[in-house]
Amino acid sequence: MLWSWPLSSLPLSSYDRVMNVSVLTFSDDQTEAWDRVAAELSLNGIDLASGELLPREQGKSSVLAVVGKAGSGKTMLLAGLTKALVAAGVEAVSGDYEGKKRKERRTLAVLAPTNKAASVLRLRGVPATTIHRILYTPVYDREYERIVEWLAGNGERPVVEGLTDISLDRALAFYQTVASIPGALAAAGLKGSDFIKGWKRREDPLDVGFIDESSMLDGRALDDLRKIFPVLVLFGDPAQLAPVGLSGEMVFDRLGDSRRLVLSRIHRQTQDNPILDLAHALDDEALRFDQFERMVEDVAARDERVVLAERVDTDLMSRSPVLVWRNTTRVRLIAAFRGAFGAPEDALLPGEPLICDGIELPLKHRKKRIDLEAWGLIKGAQVIYLGPGFKDGFARLHVVGAEVPQVSVASIIKIEKPDQDEPFIPAAAKMGVTFLHGAAVTIHKAQGSQWEDVQVFAPDIYAAAQAGRSEAGVPLWKRLAYVAITRAEKRLLWVTRYRLGRPKGGLGILDLKKEPVALVLNSGEISGEK
Repeated sequence: MLWSWPLSSLPLSSYDRVMNVSVLTFSDDQTEAWDRVAAELSLNGIDLASGELLPREQGKSSVLAVVGKAGSGKTMLLAGLTKALVAAGVEAVSGDYEGKKRKERRTLAVLAPTNKAASVLRLRGVPATTIHRILYTPVYDREYERIVEWLAGNGERPVVEGLTDISLDRALAFYQTVASIPGALAAAGLKGSDFIKGWKRREDPLDVGFIDESSMLDGRALDDLRKIFPVLVLFGDPAQLAPVGLSGEMVFDRLGDSRRLVLSRIHRQTQDNPILDLAHALDDEALRFDQFERMVEDVAARDERVVLAERVDTDLMSRSPVLVWRNTTRVRLIAAFRGAFGAPEDALLPGEPLICDGIELPLKHRKKRIDLEAWGLIKGAQVIYLGPGFKDGFARLHVVGAEVPQVSVASIIKIEKPDQDEPFIPAAAKMGVTFLHGAAVTIHKAQGSQWEDVQVFAPDIYAAAQAGRSEAGVPLWKRLAYVAITRAEKRLLWVTRYRLGRPKGGLGILDLKKEPVALVLNSGEISGEK
């Protein structure tokens, strides 16, 4: 999808570079934010107005934040700035492959904390990747690096032993559709272990970083990014939940007022959206939970995009988790979900959702940890269980939102049970990636993700209201409700009772993409299968 803006919405010279005409129109605060970001880029040798690019100057660095609530146009502004930078000759870096370094080149990376958040941007035409994929870069096998250079337009069509012309054509066709080097090579029938020999910490800095969902960042992550990018622009929502342990403070709260650009207008493309209307109704300081729930009921009576549900939709849980506040609720809903589908206690069914809970590896296996994180298996990543691997303790998984989603890894899968301190473990390697069940997740872990249909477990929001807790001066129940509601793209289901509907069908994996072909991580006994 190409993003373009009408002549009236941009400075004339910027418009000439953004190209074409669209019905989308910038608001006044978006235009003001555009001008401030453009001025910051100009100070760093990137002139959007003239398209002039000057070499990077050492010593100059800056951080700006563009903040606004859901519907204020942050993503629209990010997409427009990205397109303008690319049109001016700035090279968009994906983290897959950067080619030969050129002294005069200027670079941009659009990043998100999770694969799911990055995939939301990619669906909107923004070449986004995860923060981990920029912090760590792949080391390609020399034989296959010639294919990479050819795909990137930097070399002639190669002749590679074992690969037919049909395989190369398939790789090229994939790359022309999705600009992913690993995806293209996987489409040619190669495994990740064939062409990627490892990962290394980035040594060369880039120029400009746009960070979406920056409310999820902590100070350490921001420090890592500042070592790579002289110019950082953070895009975030101040009404979301802050990272655990930061007492409601977000990284952009530490910036001075002159470094925070506030989008306050709800963009006209998001008007007549009952889900956003409910989210913004939570701004009312006097609003009580019971009043808000009556508001949800009133909206549901006149708009099918909001549903007042008396029970959880079990079928929906397999791909879109129920969002809850309390861990006890999460565990009970997962147990009910597994029982509804007849899942055995000692095994997983293909199609069951999981959430990555971290990587259990000793320090001496740091390289293997980097391998796994670079492929998208970072804490909070959503995956679907496809079946057991070819070695004991391995599992085949579909990583939701990843450009190359099919992986096989050493896994430690934990299924928690109500009223039991220890989870049962249906599959476990000695070391590897740990997973919890993902049919229900806490609202904290849902940040950065969106689903077409979202179920919010209202009894938990009520419990938070009864607890009377606040975060950064805002009642916690309102923050929880806001984050949960804004995870819904098309339909919000507000579940009012602790009931579970019977599934209409069985679990399965037919809905998951089968291309590119399954990728097997081959990094030894811990992170891949031989």
